[in-house]
Amino acid sequence: MRIIVTGAAGFIGRRVVRRLVDRGDEVVGIVRDPSRARDLPGVVLIAGDLSSVAGLRDQFTGADAVIHLAGIYRVGIPVNERPAMLDANVGATQRVIDAAVAAGVTRIVYVSTVNAFGNTRGQVVDETYQRDVAKGFVSYYDETKYLAHEAASERIRGGAPIVIVQPGTVYGSNDHSAIGIQLEQAFRGTLPFRSVDGLGVTPVHVEDVAAGIIAALDRGRIGESYVLAGPNIRQGEALAIAARAGGHRLPRLRVPARLLRLVAPLASRMPPALTARLGLPPNVNEAVSATDGVSYWGSSAKAERELGFVSRPLDVGVRDAFGTG
Repeated sequence: MRIIVTGAAGFIGRRVVRRLVDRGDEVVGIVRDPSRARDLPGVVLIAGDLSSVAGLRDQFTGADAVIHLAGIYRVGIPVNERPAMLDANVGATQRVIDAAVAAGVTRIVYVSTVNAFGNTRGQVVDETYQRDVAKGFVSYYDETKYLAHEAASERIRGGAPIVIVQPGTVYGSNDHSAIGIQLEQAFRGTLPFRSVDGLGVTPVHVEDVAAGIIAALDRGRIGESYVLAGPNIRQGEALAIAARAGGHRLPRLRVPARLLRLVAPLASRMPPALTARLGLPPNVNEAVSATDGVSYWGSSAKAERELGFVSRPLDVGVRDAFGTG
């Protein structure tokens, strides 16, 4: 097949396109900076910012499928960066889907997230779950991913040939997310302290997510969503598993969320370079709101049943991800 992949140079995108190339598909990757993806042999790279439906339609013409992975994942951004996140997560999703439909593409895989469910408040939910938006959003990322998911669902109701996948807490080598960094530090015995141990996560290896996305491309039912997640556990337990897998213990030092909230006003006045050096996001209050007592839990039973999705055990996954180098 001829498959267009947006976000091909990203953390998940790289794994997806490599698998597609390995099985013989013709892969076209749309990336902001092709120089970042020179290590992806066999992929035709196109520079693009996903800003024009007309331009995307021309690029999609003749494609058998489009996999939309591009977006921004950051929690704790300053308010002035919100418009860019809104466009990257919501606007781009709308434009990519509309362009693919206009180009006659017969299969679109939209990569959403379990975070689209919002805070599940300790409940393990499935694809039928409907969040109560009246309760608000825990972060701007949470809000934009919900809006993007709703945009895709609206287009499904209008007849667009979309399959949605919802990865959980994805981790793996070269992961720059906060939880990914902490899992690696716990595995290597370099985690300096613990915080928000009660955060509900679903750790799933990036290669398992890539395999699930391709299974959705091949076998997913049009109009359906599929959660691709690992075990529903608390962050403290996940870090403990990673530490044991690496032969280490977790640090005794804990930084309570209430302390982070106390330093939030000070952090907001610091230069960005200093907050980054301290490991703090620009908007500490938002980061705490998105993690303290929050759970992002979902069941992968449907994906296991219909797609053959498998998530490797966390202790195996962290060894696979961080056991070398």
